[in-house]
Formats: sequence, C-alpha cells, structure tokens
Amino acid sequence: MPASLRFLFVFILIFSEVPLFAQEEEAVKELRESLAEKGNEEEELSELTDQLDFFRKHPIDLNRARPEDLKKLICLSPLQISNFFLHLSVNGKLLDLLELQSIPGFDPETIDRLLPYVTLNPATAYTHLKLKDLYREGTNQIMLRYGRILQEQKGFRNLKGSRYLGSPDKLLFRYKYQYSEILSASIVMKKDAGEVIFNEEAAIDFLSGNIAFYKFRRIHKLVIGDYSLQFGQGLTLWSGFSFGKGPDVTSVASKDVGLKPYTSANEGAFFRGIAATVQLSGNFYLNSFFSFRKRDASLKMLPDGSAILSTISESGLHRTQTELQNRKRLAQQVYGAALQYLTDHFSAGIVGYQSKYGHSFTNSSPAYKKYHFAGDQLINTGFHYNYTFQNVYFYGELARSFHGGWAMLQGAMASISSRFSAVLLYRHYDKNYHNFFSQSIGEASETANEQGAYFGLNYSPHQHWKFSAYLDYFKFPWLRYRVDFPSSGHEILSQLRYTPSKKLRLNLRVKTEQKQQNPDAGNPDRSLEDLRKTNYRLECDWQFDKKFKSQQRFEVIRYHKGRKAAELGYLIYQDLHYTPLSSKLSGNIRLAYFRTDSYNSRIYAYEDDVLSGSGSGGYYGKGIRTYLNFRYRLFRMLDLWGKYAIYIYQDKSSIGSGLDEITGNQKSDLKLQLRYQF
Repeated sequence: MPASLRFLFVFILIFSEVPLFAQEEEAVKELRESLAEKGNEEEELSELTDQLDFFRKHPIDLNRARPEDLKKLICLSPLQISNFFLHLSVNGKLLDLLELQSIPGFDPETIDRLLPYVTLNPATAYTHLKLKDLYREGTNQIMLRYGRILQEQKGFRNLKGSRYLGSPDKLLFRYKYQYSEILSASIVMKKDAGEVIFNEEAAIDFLSGNIAFYKFRRIHKLVIGDYSLQFGQGLTLWSGFSFGKGPDVTSVASKDVGLKPYTSANEGAFFRGIAATVQLSGNFYLNSFFSFRKRDASLKMLPDGSAILSTISESGLHRTQTELQNRKRLAQQVYGAALQYLTDHFSAGIVGYQSKYGHSFTNSSPAYKKYHFAGDQLINTGFHYNYTFQNVYFYGELARSFHGGWAMLQGAMASISSRFSAVLLYRHYDKNYHNFFSQSIGEASETANEQGAYFGLNYSPHQHWKFSAYLDYFKFPWLRYRVDFPSSGHEILSQLRYTPSKKLRLNLRVKTEQKQQNPDAGNPDRSLEDLRKTNYRLECDWQFDKKFKSQQRFEVIRYHKGRKAAELGYLIYQDLHYTPLSSKLSGNIRLAYFRTDSYNSRIYAYEDDVLSGSGSGGYYGKGIRTYLNFRYRLFRMLDLWGKYAIYIYQDKSSIGSGLDEITGNQKSDLKLQLRYQF
C-alpha cells in the first residue's frame, strides 16, 4: 500500500480528533452531482455558494423582502414563496420567526434550512450614498486560490507538435465589494492549468468584473460590466445555471431573478456591457440591456476565402496553439428588453432581443443538424407568467425564434395538504426552435426537438418520513447526436428519507433512465437500441456528537445497452466531519472505494471542497479515492483553506488520454485558498 494512502488510513482511524469542515447545503450537493453527470461546468454554481455565504453574513429581512430576494434561496420553492407573501398580506408583518410554522408548505426541514439566511432584525439601510461611508461601512472580500495536479501530464512535456504552452498551475483571484443594499462591485481573474499567465493579448487569460447600483429612485438595478439575465422558465432568455430535475421535485419550476451582476469564473455564461431595470409605474418594470463580447470559436475556411462558423467553445481553455488561435474569434452582440408586471401573487413578462454574430452558422452536416440555426442574426421573443390561486401555483412560458419554431412550457404546482404536494409539467420544443441563451427543463442539452411530460410528488406520511418521486417521459421527433432516428425515453426517480431526529437521517434512492441510441461501432444492425441505466443509493448522515458528523454512502449502478451484457459499478465511501464552534481549525475527510466495468457505469458523488470550489467527480475503473479538507482561521479576518485529494487505481498503468495523460496509477491534486474580509 502506498505511503500516502497508509497515512490517510491512520489519520481516519487514530487522529479523528482533528477538526473537520462543515458541509454545504444538501440541495447544493445534489445540484453539483446533477451538473457533473450532465457534463456541465460546475463553476456555474460558484455564484450560488457565494450568494449563500453572503446571506449568512447579511440575512434577508423577511418583512422587507421582495419575491426576487427569496428566489435567491435554494431552499424555497415558488409555491412556498407565494404562500409566504400571502401570509404577510393577510396577517401583517412577522413578529417572530416561529410564525413560519403556520405558513402552508413550510415544514420543519424547510424552516431549518431557511433560518441561517433570514432575519427580522435588519441592519440599518442607507438612503443616501456618502463617499465617506463607502470606506467605513462597505464590506470587502479578497480571495486567492491556487491549485494543480501533482503528477506530470503529457501536455506539459517538451513534445513536438501540440502541447500545453503554460504551467500546470491553476490560479483564481476574486474581489467583492458590497455597500448596504445599494452598491456592489466585483473582479474575477482566472488562469487554467496549461495557460500562459502573460501573453500578447492580455495579462490574465480570463478577466471579468462589474459595478452595480440598486434602488436609486426609479432605477431598481443598474449593472455596468458583466451580468446575467434570467427570465421566466428559461425558454426565451436565461444565462447561467438552472436547477432542472432532482430529488426536490419543485426544482423543475425555475425561479427567475431578472438582472444580476455576474461573479462566477465560468467563461461562457454571461453578457458584457450595460443593463438596467427601471420601475416605470407601480408594478411595471422595464429591463433593457446591451452586450458585446468576443467568443471562442473554430472557423472553417471556404474555397472563396470566406469563413463560416464551425463550433463555439464554452470551455474557456486556451492551453495549446490551436486553442489560442480560436480565442475571441467570434464577435457576439446582443441587445433587447423585457417588460415585466410584478406582484406577490401574479407576474408576467414579455421579452424580445436580437443576437448578431461576426460569422455565420451553418447546418449543412451531419443530418441531425438539419434544423439547427443557420445565419448570423437571430431574433427571440417570449411571454412568461406565474400565478397563485389558493394552493396552486401556475407557471408557463411561450417563446418564438424568428424564421424558426416555437417552444412552450406549462406547469402547475399544488400543495394538496400539509403532507402532500405535486407538480405537473408539459413541454413542447420545436425541432427548429433556435436560441443561444436558453436553459429550460429538458432531457437534451439544447431547448429544441423535444416533447415531454413530467409528474412529481412529495409525500410526508409522518414527520419523520418523506417520500419523493417523479416520472418524466420524453420524445425527440427528429434525429440527435448518436441517434439516427426519432426516439423516446423516460426517467423515474423515487426517494425515501427517514429522519428520526435532527442527528440522524437515512436516505434510499432509486433512479432509472431509459433512452434510445445508435448501436456501437461494428454492429451491422442500424436500428436504435434501448439504453437503460439504474442507480441504487443508500445513504446515512449521523451527527453522533456536537462536533462530529459522519456520512456513509453505498451506491450501485447497472448499465445495459441492447443485447450486450449488463455492466455494473459500485461506490462506497465514508466521510467524517468535525466542526467545533470555537476552534480555529476545521475540516473533513473521505475514504472511498469504487469499481466499475467501464466509463459507461461511472458514478458521480459530491465532494466537499474549498469555499466556492467545485467538487463533484466521476468514479470509474477500480481503485480508491481519498481527500482531506481543512480550514484554518489565521486571524479574525483571514482564513486559509486547503484540499489534498488522490485517486489510486488498481487497474491502470496510465490515467487519462491525449495531452492530459498521466503515466502511472496515481492522480493527486492540491488546492490552497486565502480569503481576507474587511
């Protein structure tokens, strides 16, 4: 057994008195696993974790909150938010947070998750901006992060041809400033592994920033720099992450917040320019925006010397000569407006905008791209609404891409009783619906060529038991990548949670996905084959001491395609957390064993990380995974985070492929992070 692994075994078994790091919100963990499984950028969630951290220090005053404020909290569904404001309109302001128990849908679990982020004793609000207050009353946060894979990857060797031009170090700098509720500013700089810190075009590979003003007369929001836009259910206009399907069945109803400053390190999901939300009269708000930025793209040269767009890169990686050549090759201009009518129980909006590109898209080949967008200009419009009638929350959106098709979504969420709630959703996206900024519920990565019906329910037969389940049936009228015929499928998830006390929680989950896909290479039969993947998960969270918390998980996956033999994979891990209230040192540790027949039967599991770090990895092959996190408070305003993690494979002599290949059976990485708040 390697010396590093023996050390970690001894650490777990003997020195478990070392303080361990508190877990993130459970819903955030589930989101990270879902994003990783779908191949999305986990950096999209850094905004969410940063936001929750901000609300811990600056809780939302429930008596002064607007629906938009509560939508930022992941623990509340749209129906719960609507029920909250209905309670205020009938009973007046809250006198005590205990009153939350009398609001329909606010069960003890929801209230426990909500309490760290809300208050009834707000800090003093500043009505006039004074220059001296900008320094004295504003809060500042500086964060520096360093990380790298410790083994040498093939791309960093002195190779002929393609190789990584920069160092293996990953660097992140983030600065945030907040002045009460009326002013904020942020700067984000990032260097990925393999990128050059200083090059001819810019000092730092990725640079993002903004300054935002709030609640100044009729200007509700004004953002100069980088920003996100999220309206309706994501059919017409949505940048950044969206929740999608998960064990919380209410997550299929998106919670739009309109305009917000962009503070993530994801290099693709934002606009750059200026945007504002202005209160026109009463409950009417106008959002207007203009954005211009350069996108990474691969261009294809035609015989006549002109260029057409081949692909747009969302990775933000500029490590090789080819990636550097594709950097900022495509001009993107977006401008438009959204008119909204907003109340506590009814909201509606109309969105319209145009996207222009410096080069034209083409849909000539392959066959599944026949209905993809072609050209260099696109106009999108849409209408969205939500309305609460008694205990039912109705929501929907209708969108149109000009010279293209339609997309429609209609849903209803009902609190049938204090123990039972349900969600119904129908979606229909035309195969020729085109949109570059759409993030709506669906099985495919794009909001097009899909029809589906979703039914989900939550049932609590007893205060200690909670059952959640959903069924999602979907079909694709046209071809897709690796699917040469119209196809269909379904997804079923059921979860039973038993919580006998606040210190113990048991969770059993079964999830089945069935789709259709082309046969593997070499199979002469060209008809589609059924692909079924089933996950079985058993999980236990146990707070066995005021300071200690333990989590165990056992998960099995069965992957079966066509007539081939089924593949199996399993994962078992032990997490140990210790978070003393008074100690400067805290952290957590994991020991995991995994075994899968191939990459097809891989398993995803959330991993604790440094603050705002991304931590969901895929476990496949045969081996051991272990990591150690720590947080040390150096001074009152200065914190240090660190993480060391290692894979040790039993069935590999090399790890990865291409320029990322590592010789040997071990892959380890290190992260260090400093945060200074003043």
